[in-house]
Amino acid sequence: MPSRPLSLRLAGRLIGMAALLAGPWWAAAQAVDAWPSKPIRIIVPLSPAGPSDIAIRPIAAAVQGVLGQAVIVENKPGANGNIGAAEAARSAPDGYTWLWTMDTVLTVNKHIYKSVGYQSDALVPLNAAARFSQTLICNPKLGFKTVKDMVEAAKTRDLTYATGGAGSPGHLVMESLLATTGVKMVHIPYKGPAPAMQDLIGGQVDCGFLAAPTVLPHIQSGRVTALATSGQARSALLPKLPTIAESGYPEFDGTFWLLLAAPKGVPPEIQKRFLAAMDAAIRSPAQQEKVKSVDIEMAGSTPEQAQARVKELSEKWGALARKIQLKAD
Repeated sequence: MPSRPLSLRLAGRLIGMAALLAGPWWAAAQAVDAWPSKPIRIIVPLSPAGPSDIAIRPIAAAVQGVLGQAVIVENKPGANGNIGAAEAARSAPDGYTWLWTMDTVLTVNKHIYKSVGYQSDALVPLNAAARFSQTLICNPKLGFKTVKDMVEAAKTRDLTYATGGAGSPGHLVMESLLATTGVKMVHIPYKGPAPAMQDLIGGQVDCGFLAAPTVLPHIQSGRVTALATSGQARSALLPKLPTIAESGYPEFDGTFWLLLAAPKGVPPEIQKRFLAAMDAAIRSPAQQEKVKSVDIEMAGSTPEQAQARVKELSEKWGALARKIQLKAD
Protein backbone atom coordinates (compact mmCIF):
# COMPACT_ATOMS: atom_id res chain seq x y z
CA MET A 1 0.00 0.00 0.00
CA PRO A 2 1.49 3.39 -0.92
CA SER A 3 2.44 5.58 1.99
CA ARG A 4 0.39 8.63 2.81
CA PRO A 5 1.77 11.98 1.73
CA LEU A 6 3.90 13.78 4.32
CA SER A 7 1.30 16.53 4.72
CA LEU A 8 -1.38 14.00 5.66
CA ARG A 9 0.90 12.20 8.12
CA LEU A 10 1.83 15.53 9.74
CA ALA A 11 -1.81 16.57 9.96
CA GLY A 12 -2.66 13.27 11.62
CA ARG A 13 0.08 13.74 14.19
CA LEU A 14 -1.07 17.28 14.93
CA ILE A 15 -4.64 16.08 15.42
CA GLY A 16 -3.42 13.33 17.73
CA MET A 17 -1.34 15.77 19.77
CA ALA A 18 -4.27 18.16 20.01
CA ALA A 19 -6.50 15.37 21.28
CA LEU A 20 -3.95 14.43 23.95
CA LEU A 21 -3.59 18.04 25.06
CA ALA A 22 -7.33 18.57 25.09
CA GLY A 23 -7.95 15.46 27.19
CA PRO A 24 -7.18 16.96 30.62
CA TRP A 25 -8.95 20.22 29.73
CA TRP A 26 -12.02 18.32 28.52
CA ALA A 27 -12.07 16.17 31.67
CA ALA A 28 -11.76 19.27 33.88
CA ALA A 29 -14.56 21.00 32.00
CA GLN A 30 -16.77 17.95 32.42
CA ALA A 31 -15.98 17.85 36.16
CA VAL A 32 -17.02 21.51 36.51
CA ASP A 33 -20.22 20.90 34.58
CA ALA A 34 -21.07 17.86 36.71
CA TRP A 35 -20.32 19.57 40.05
CA PRO A 36 -21.57 18.65 42.58
CA SER A 37 -21.73 14.93 41.84
CA LYS A 38 -20.81 13.73 45.35
CA PRO A 39 -21.07 14.98 48.95
CA ILE A 40 -19.40 18.26 49.85
CA ARG A 41 -17.62 18.69 53.16
CA ILE A 42 -17.05 21.83 55.19
CA ILE A 43 -14.17 21.50 57.65
CA VAL A 44 -14.54 23.38 60.93
CA PRO A 45 -11.12 23.40 62.67
CA LEU A 46 -12.72 23.90 66.07
CA SER A 47 -14.61 21.80 68.60
CA PRO A 48 -18.26 20.80 68.05
CA ALA A 49 -21.08 22.81 69.64
CA GLY A 50 -19.09 26.06 69.77
CA PRO A 51 -20.47 29.30 68.27
CA SER A 52 -18.78 28.81 64.89
CA ASP A 53 -20.06 25.24 64.67
CA ILE A 54 -23.58 26.31 65.66
CA ALA A 55 -23.50 29.00 62.97
CA ILE A 56 -22.43 26.78 60.06
CA ARG A 57 -24.78 23.82 60.49
CA PRO A 58 -28.04 25.52 59.41
CA ILE A 59 -26.11 27.18 56.58
CA ALA A 60 -24.84 23.80 55.42
CA ALA A 61 -28.39 22.43 55.48
CA ALA A 62 -29.64 25.34 53.37
CA VAL A 63 -26.79 24.94 50.86
CA GLN A 64 -27.55 21.22 50.62
CA GLY A 65 -31.15 22.05 49.69
CA VAL A 66 -30.00 24.36 46.90
CA LEU A 67 -27.27 22.14 45.42
CA GLY A 68 -29.04 18.80 45.83
CA GLN A 69 -26.00 17.08 47.35
CA ALA A 70 -25.15 16.26 50.96
CA VAL A 71 -23.13 19.00 52.67
CA ILE A 72 -21.30 17.48 55.63
CA VAL A 73 -19.78 19.54 58.46
CA GLU A 74 -16.61 17.90 59.84
CA ASN A 75 -15.03 19.16 63.07
CA LYS A 76 -11.24 18.84 63.02
CA PRO A 77 -10.05 20.64 66.17
CA GLY A 78 -6.48 20.88 67.41
CA ALA A 79 -3.44 23.19 67.48
CA ASN A 80 -5.60 26.31 67.67
CA GLY A 81 -7.27 25.44 64.36
CA ASN A 82 -4.11 24.53 62.45
CA ILE A 83 -4.94 20.83 62.07
CA GLY A 84 -8.26 21.37 60.31
CA ALA A 85 -6.97 24.29 58.26
CA ALA A 86 -3.98 22.24 57.06
CA GLU A 87 -6.29 19.40 56.00
CA ALA A 88 -8.40 21.84 53.99
CA ALA A 89 -5.29 23.43 52.45
CA ARG A 90 -3.99 20.02 51.31
CA SER A 91 -7.33 18.95 49.82
CA ALA A 92 -7.93 18.78 46.09
CA PRO A 93 -9.20 22.15 44.76
CA ASP A 94 -12.25 20.51 43.20
CA GLY A 95 -15.04 22.21 45.14
CA TYR A 96 -15.71 19.29 47.46
CA THR A 97 -13.76 20.63 50.47
CA TRP A 98 -14.22 24.05 52.08
CA LEU A 99 -13.09 25.62 55.36
CA TRP A 100 -15.28 27.50 57.86
CA THR A 101 -13.21 29.12 60.57
CA MET A 102 -12.60 31.97 62.97
CA ASP A 103 -10.40 34.58 61.32
CA THR A 104 -7.64 34.07 63.92
CA VAL A 105 -6.77 30.70 62.34
CA LEU A 106 -5.76 32.57 59.17
CA THR A 107 -4.74 35.95 60.58
CA VAL A 108 -2.96 35.16 63.86
CA ASN A 109 -1.61 31.60 63.80
CA LYS A 110 0.95 32.23 61.07
CA HIS A 111 2.50 34.91 63.29
CA ILE A 112 2.72 32.86 66.47
CA TYR A 113 3.47 29.29 65.29
CA LYS A 114 6.77 28.18 63.77
CA SER A 115 4.71 26.19 61.28
CA VAL A 116 0.97 25.96 60.68
CA GLY A 117 1.36 22.96 58.36
CA TYR A 118 0.67 24.67 55.04
CA GLN A 119 1.75 27.62 52.90
CA SER A 120 0.00 30.85 53.81
CA ASP A 121 -1.42 31.27 50.28
CA ALA A 122 -2.76 27.69 50.10
CA LEU A 123 -6.14 28.81 51.47
CA VAL A 124 -8.16 31.55 49.78
CA PRO A 125 -10.72 33.52 51.87
CA LEU A 126 -13.98 33.81 49.95
CA ASN A 127 -16.61 35.16 52.35
CA ALA A 128 -16.37 37.20 55.55
CA ALA A 129 -19.60 35.59 56.65
CA ALA A 130 -20.23 36.78 60.21
CA ARG A 131 -18.83 38.98 62.95
CA PHE A 132 -18.62 38.51 66.70
CA SER A 133 -17.02 40.20 69.69
CA GLN A 134 -15.79 39.50 73.22
CA THR A 135 -17.25 40.72 76.52
CA LEU A 136 -15.09 42.32 79.21
CA ILE A 137 -16.07 41.03 82.64
CA CYS A 138 -14.60 41.37 86.14
CA ASN A 139 -15.16 39.82 89.54
CA PRO A 140 -17.83 41.96 91.27
CA LYS A 141 -15.79 42.22 94.48
CA LEU A 142 -13.45 44.61 92.67
CA GLY A 143 -16.26 47.15 92.39
CA PHE A 144 -15.54 48.10 88.77
CA LYS A 145 -18.49 49.53 86.85
CA THR A 146 -16.74 50.87 83.72
CA VAL A 147 -13.68 50.19 81.60
CA LYS A 148 -12.05 53.31 82.99
CA ASP A 149 -12.53 51.96 86.52
CA MET A 150 -10.46 48.92 85.54
CA VAL A 151 -7.84 51.01 83.77
CA GLU A 152 -7.42 53.39 86.72
CA ALA A 153 -7.07 50.46 89.13
CA ALA A 154 -4.44 48.85 86.88
CA LYS A 155 -2.32 51.99 87.25
CA THR A 156 -2.00 51.52 91.00
CA ARG A 157 -2.01 47.75 91.55
CA ASP A 158 -1.41 44.47 89.78
CA LEU A 159 -4.48 43.03 88.08
CA THR A 160 -4.84 39.71 86.30
CA TYR A 161 -6.99 38.68 83.37
CA ALA A 162 -8.17 35.28 82.15
CA THR A 163 -8.57 34.03 78.60
CA GLY A 164 -9.36 30.77 76.87
CA GLY A 165 -5.72 30.48 75.79
CA ALA A 166 -2.75 32.27 74.28
CA GLY A 167 -3.65 33.73 70.89
CA SER A 168 -7.39 33.41 71.52
CA PRO A 169 -9.70 36.32 70.66
CA GLY A 170 -9.94 37.24 74.36
CA HIS A 171 -6.15 37.39 74.67
CA LEU A 172 -5.73 39.49 71.54
CA VAL A 173 -8.46 41.96 72.37
CA MET A 174 -7.28 42.49 75.97
CA GLU A 175 -3.71 43.09 74.86
CA SER A 176 -5.04 45.51 72.25
CA LEU A 177 -6.96 47.36 74.98
CA LEU A 178 -3.90 47.44 77.26
CA ALA A 179 -1.83 48.86 74.40
CA THR A 180 -4.52 51.49 73.81
CA THR A 181 -4.73 52.53 77.47
CA GLY A 182 -1.05 52.18 78.33
CA VAL A 183 -1.59 50.00 81.40
CA LYS A 184 -0.46 46.46 82.18
CA MET A 185 -2.27 43.39 83.46
CA VAL A 186 -0.99 39.84 83.95
CA HIS A 187 -2.32 37.27 81.48
CA ILE A 188 -3.55 33.98 82.94
CA PRO A 189 -4.28 31.60 80.01
CA TYR A 190 -6.65 28.66 80.46
CA LYS A 191 -7.43 25.65 78.31
CA GLY A 192 -10.73 27.01 77.08
CA PRO A 193 -13.28 29.57 78.29
CA ALA A 194 -15.06 27.35 80.84
CA PRO A 195 -12.17 27.01 83.34
CA ALA A 196 -11.32 30.70 82.81
CA MET A 197 -14.91 31.58 83.70
CA GLN A 198 -14.87 29.45 86.84
CA ASP A 199 -11.69 30.99 88.22
CA LEU A 200 -12.95 34.47 87.46
CA ILE A 201 -16.15 33.77 89.40
CA GLY A 202 -14.08 32.31 92.24
CA GLY A 203 -11.85 35.37 92.45
CA GLN A 204 -8.61 33.59 91.51
CA VAL A 205 -8.33 35.98 88.56
CA ASP A 206 -9.66 39.54 88.30
CA CYS A 207 -11.05 40.16 84.81
CA GLY A 208 -11.27 38.66 81.34
CA PHE A 209 -12.52 38.95 77.79
CA LEU A 210 -14.75 36.00 76.90
CA ALA A 211 -17.56 35.29 74.45
CA ALA A 212 -21.03 36.52 75.40
CA PRO A 213 -22.71 33.06 75.40
CA THR A 214 -20.15 31.92 78.00
CA VAL A 215 -20.55 34.92 80.29
CA LEU A 216 -24.25 35.84 79.87
CA PRO A 217 -25.77 33.57 82.56
CA HIS A 218 -23.12 34.67 85.05
CA ILE A 219 -23.74 38.35 84.28
CA GLN A 220 -27.46 37.80 84.78
CA SER A 221 -26.88 36.03 88.11
CA GLY A 222 -24.52 38.77 89.35
CA ARG A 223 -21.54 36.44 89.71
CA VAL A 224 -19.53 38.68 87.36
CA THR A 225 -19.81 42.31 86.31
CA ALA A 226 -19.84 43.18 82.59
CA LEU A 227 -18.01 46.38 81.62
CA ALA A 228 -18.12 46.51 77.80
CA THR A 229 -18.03 44.58 74.54
CA SER A 230 -15.13 44.68 72.10
CA GLY A 231 -16.85 45.14 68.73
CA GLN A 232 -17.97 48.23 66.86
CA ALA A 233 -21.63 47.50 67.59
CA ARG A 234 -23.33 46.53 70.83
CA SER A 235 -24.13 42.90 71.48
CA ALA A 236 -27.65 41.72 70.67
CA LEU A 237 -27.52 39.65 73.87
CA LEU A 238 -26.39 42.62 75.98
CA PRO A 239 -27.89 45.67 74.26
CA LYS A 240 -27.49 47.97 77.29
CA LEU A 241 -23.77 47.26 77.59
CA PRO A 242 -21.53 49.85 75.90
CA THR A 243 -18.71 49.02 73.52
CA ILE A 244 -15.08 49.81 74.37
CA ALA A 245 -15.32 52.58 71.77
CA GLU A 246 -18.28 54.08 73.64
CA SER A 247 -16.36 53.79 76.91
CA GLY A 248 -13.83 56.48 76.08
CA TYR A 249 -11.65 54.82 73.43
CA PRO A 250 -13.37 55.79 70.15
CA GLU A 251 -10.85 54.20 67.78
CA PHE A 252 -10.99 50.81 69.45
CA ASP A 253 -12.35 47.87 67.46
CA GLY A 254 -12.04 44.27 68.62
CA THR A 255 -14.31 42.63 66.04
CA PHE A 256 -13.63 39.05 64.96
CA TRP A 257 -14.98 37.18 61.93
CA LEU A 258 -16.15 33.80 60.75
CA LEU A 259 -14.76 33.10 57.31
CA LEU A 260 -15.36 30.72 54.44
CA ALA A 261 -12.16 29.72 52.63
CA ALA A 262 -11.16 27.14 50.02
CA PRO A 263 -8.00 25.42 48.80
CA LYS A 264 -6.25 27.55 46.21
CA GLY A 265 -7.30 26.67 42.65
CA VAL A 266 -11.01 25.85 42.93
CA PRO A 267 -12.46 26.59 39.46
CA PRO A 268 -14.19 29.99 39.31
CA GLU A 269 -17.49 28.51 38.13
CA ILE A 270 -17.64 26.12 41.08
CA GLN A 271 -16.75 28.97 43.45
CA LYS A 272 -19.52 31.05 41.94
CA ARG A 273 -22.18 28.35 42.38
CA PHE A 274 -21.17 27.43 45.93
CA LEU A 275 -20.82 31.04 47.08
CA ALA A 276 -24.23 31.96 45.65
CA ALA A 277 -25.89 29.20 47.68
CA MET A 278 -23.80 30.02 50.76
CA ASP A 279 -24.43 33.77 50.61
CA ALA A 280 -28.18 33.32 50.25
CA ALA A 281 -28.17 31.18 53.42
CA ILE A 282 -25.92 33.62 55.31
CA ARG A 283 -28.16 36.60 54.57
CA SER A 284 -31.46 34.87 55.22
CA PRO A 285 -33.59 36.19 58.12
CA ALA A 286 -33.87 32.63 59.45
CA GLN A 287 -30.09 32.36 59.79
CA GLN A 288 -29.86 35.78 61.43
CA GLU A 289 -32.33 34.62 64.04
CA LYS A 290 -30.64 31.25 64.66
CA VAL A 291 -27.27 32.76 65.61
CA LYS A 292 -28.54 35.44 67.98
CA SER A 293 -28.27 33.01 70.88
CA VAL A 294 -24.49 32.76 70.35
CA ASP A 295 -24.03 36.51 69.79
CA ILE A 296 -23.05 36.23 66.13
CA GLU A 297 -24.14 38.74 63.52
CA MET A 298 -24.34 37.39 59.98
CA ALA A 299 -22.83 39.68 57.35
CA GLY A 300 -21.60 38.15 54.09
CA SER A 301 -19.12 39.59 51.60
CA THR A 302 -17.54 39.22 48.20
CA PRO A 303 -14.29 37.25 47.87
CA GLU A 304 -12.42 40.52 47.35
CA GLN A 305 -13.85 41.97 50.56
CA ALA A 306 -13.02 38.79 52.49
CA GLN A 307 -9.43 38.80 51.26
CA ALA A 308 -9.03 42.49 52.13
CA ARG A 309 -10.44 41.82 55.60
CA VAL A 310 -8.02 38.95 56.22
CA LYS A 311 -5.08 41.05 55.02
CA GLU A 312 -6.08 43.94 57.31
CA LEU A 313 -6.54 41.71 60.37
CA SER A 314 -3.34 39.78 59.68
CA GLU A 315 -1.38 43.03 59.72
CA LYS A 316 -3.16 44.24 62.86
CA TRP A 317 -2.79 41.08 64.92
CA GLY A 318 0.66 40.34 63.53
CA ALA A 319 1.90 43.71 64.79
CA LEU A 320 0.38 43.02 68.21
CA ALA A 321 1.89 39.52 68.37
CA ARG A 322 5.33 40.95 67.65
CA LYS A 323 4.88 43.68 70.24
CA ILE A 324 3.99 41.29 73.06
CA GLN A 325 6.32 38.57 71.70
CA LEU A 326 3.46 36.10 71.47
CA LYS A 327 4.54 32.59 70.48
CA ALA A 328 2.47 29.42 70.66
CA ASP A 329 5.23 26.86 69.96
